[in-house]
Amino acid sequence: MLSADTWRRSSFSGGGQGDACVEVAARRTRISVRDSKAPDRATLTFPASAFVAFLDALRADSRSIGSTAGRATSSRG
Repeated sequence: MLSADTWRRSSFSGGGQGDACVEVAARRTRISVRDSKAPDRATLTFPASAFVAFLDALRADSRSIGSTAGRATSSRG
């Protein structure tokens, strides 16, 4: 795991200049998240298990949206 002061920038940085993203720092028991444009401002910290559940829910929602969009597109005619 990363130390408390080692931050990684999201690979999904948004459009433009890639400045619409977050950074994360991982410890064994918690994950911290901050705005990459304002790293000295507030940091959110979550139990690692809660953050993993959050990411799993995002992935599931993303797959659901993709499969729903495919069905909606194929049923048009």
